[in-house]
Amino acid sequence: MKTFLKNAYVITMNPKREVYENGSVLIDGDRIVDAGFVKQPDDCREVVDCKGKIVMPSFVNTHTHTSQQLARGLADDVDLLTWLRERIWPYESNMTEEDSYISTLLFCAEQIKAGCTSIAEPGGQHVAGMVRAVEKAGIRAKLAKSVMDCGEGLPAVWQKSTQEELDIQEELIKKFNHTAEDRIQVWFGIRTIFNATDELILRSKELADKYGVGVHMHIAEAKAEVEYARETRGVTTVTHLNNLGFLDKNVIAAHAVWLTNEEVEMFRKHQVKVSHNPASAMRVLGFAKIPRMLREGVCVALGTDGAPTNNRMNMVDEMWVTSLIHKGWRLEPDAVKAEEILAMATINGARAVGDEGICGSLEAGKKADLIIIDPDCSVDMLPIHDPIANLVTSMHSTNIESTMCDGKWLMKDRKLLTIDEEEIIREGKEHAREICRRGGIKLPERFPVKRR
Repeated sequence: MKTFLKNAYVITMNPKREVYENGSVLIDGDRIVDAGFVKQPDDCREVVDCKGKIVMPSFVNTHTHTSQQLARGLADDVDLLTWLRERIWPYESNMTEEDSYISTLLFCAEQIKAGCTSIAEPGGQHVAGMVRAVEKAGIRAKLAKSVMDCGEGLPAVWQKSTQEELDIQEELIKKFNHTAEDRIQVWFGIRTIFNATDELILRSKELADKYGVGVHMHIAEAKAEVEYARETRGVTTVTHLNNLGFLDKNVIAAHAVWLTNEEVEMFRKHQVKVSHNPASAMRVLGFAKIPRMLREGVCVALGTDGAPTNNRMNMVDEMWVTSLIHKGWRLEPDAVKAEEILAMATINGARAVGDEGICGSLEAGKKADLIIIDPDCSVDMLPIHDPIANLVTSMHSTNIESTMCDGKWLMKDRKLLTIDEEEIIREGKEHAREICRRGGIKLPERFPVKRR
């Protein structure tokens, strides 16, 4: 049951950030036995020569909407209310469980090909469909229902009481938490303060603590949101959540763009985890205070957000965008460094989802969640003078040759092993068209189109 990866440039992301040139990784079953200068045992079932290649932990995507995968391209170049009420809500509210399954499976295929084996989903409507897909794909996931108990313009099918929403989530936890060989956990999800009463916020946190899981919420995402919080609660979003006693170490704050310096300190004090989604934020949200958060010791991880807000569901691209935007708006070339970004995509991500004890770094006893990168497969990543910088600023997902999760290869030599890629692409196209038909979603044509 042993696998040995040899002759690799091994980036461990362990506490000392040790890197080994011509190093090796020994795996036994689902666990890493050792990473570094390791002697090859005689009883290995598989030996992979990684000469000229990089072995490192796989990525953790801490904020992403699996059920929105089939909505890629539905909401480009529109304002937030149009995006939400005319495109995404009609799309999501017309999905079936089977649609969610297909969407999530297509999403998983893209994640695996981009080296991501762990995700945190803030909420769709059909968690059962997500569970089926994640179990088949072989990745790790913290899954949640998108929960709303108030707000204007909600589709009728989503209009539920606080108690109904909490009951549904409890049932999902009892049914699906710690399934798929413990790769799947069910968390509590709160969409946003626009759509959540204080009762929902507090009781969700109480139940999350009871079941030992997390809460995933869009927090201080947009300027309009903090203005709404000030109008309805008297203070901005984060300050209000702090006053409620909601902020805690098991909370993922997605986006966290509109924070004051004092609110950054609140996050640090309560060990709130931040999911930074730079590409999504660049549409209409703004610039999060990531450099300050990192300096203050806030755990900042990376996420792609959903396909209709980013379009590129790829952690490799997310690292690249992160490496640019904070330097640009602050005019500081070292505002967020490559080594910090690599940590955000790996060990910080694992910490954000509560899995730092099992993944996020290559260390003895941790789960074998890793990727093999081939810089020589194309000219894009070459030459390599600074390997860490190249990974963040020059790598493409096509450089990722193989992806492993839980000691199992999910992709080997760029071929998906748990998902039929050709079939899921075909099914994804069909389901996407049908959802748009049911939701009455028709996009205007940007140029005159001639049809036969």
